[in-house]
Amino acid sequence: MNRLLRAALGLGVAVLLALAVVFGGQTGVAAQGVAALSILALAVHAVVALGWVEAAAFAAICLTVTFAMENLGVLTGFPFGRYAFLVESSLPHIGVVPPIVGPLYFGMGYASWVVANFLLGAEVGRPSRFGLVALPLLAAFVMTQWDVVMDPSGSTMAKAWVWYDGGGYFGVPLSNFLGWLLVTWLYFQGFALFAYRRRSRSAYRSRSGWFWAVPILSYLAAGLCHLPPLLEPDARLTDAAGHLWSAKDLRETAAIVMLFTMVPTGLLALMRLAIPRTGNPALHPRA
Repeated sequence: MNRLLRAALGLGVAVLLALAVVFGGQTGVAAQGVAALSILALAVHAVVALGWVEAAAFAAICLTVTFAMENLGVLTGFPFGRYAFLVESSLPHIGVVPPIVGPLYFGMGYASWVVANFLLGAEVGRPSRFGLVALPLLAAFVMTQWDVVMDPSGSTMAKAWVWYDGGGYFGVPLSNFLGWLLVTWLYFQGFALFAYRRRSRSAYRSRSGWFWAVPILSYLAAGLCHLPPLLEPDARLTDAAGHLWSAKDLRETAAIVMLFTMVPTGLLALMRLAIPRTGNPALHPRA
């Protein structure tokens, strides 16, 4: 029965990842449904991997920091630049921010945290003194890579949000990416401090490589979803500052950036995952 259950879970994860690649670069109902299922799957993974307390702490710190900073950003322009959300305008907001923003930060944030841990060869959820500084910074860069890939399509193309002053990167300003780096570092650092103070608790249960591959593959799927839109026809797009852009150029640039940022980052994490159990802290936790 356990084998059947594992096989069913594996098949379900594989199907979800495939759907994320096919629909993740779109904005319709199917894309929203796949995003919701992906976030739910990552939340369950976090609970199983870290335990209820750590998973809840990660979510609470992430949602508190991101909703606070996104509200500050919309109202003042700091730290992202002058922008506003257009998506889900008819639904209740948390301040001036759509509720979907927090879960997206959580899902990709957790995947980025796992990727960063494997890049450093760390035990996920138990930062060392070195990791207390290094992990949040690296995870912030891993997370911001995703925004570099997806922000132009989300704003200039999908109009889910708008940059009032435009920007040189297909209507997105440099300040946005610096803001993402700051905000993601803040909540990763907050969780690192929380996890570091709980290092004396009992050891995690040993997990298989396939288990840890799920968030890493989810991170890769969030990048690879920008390949299918390359087949769509060209169009002329205008950002809020009145600059004209080519949809084809935007899609191709997103694919190029993704292939040389998110893909090598994810592949390196998978390679680190392949290290034998005795040399891999996440697969062979300390006592």
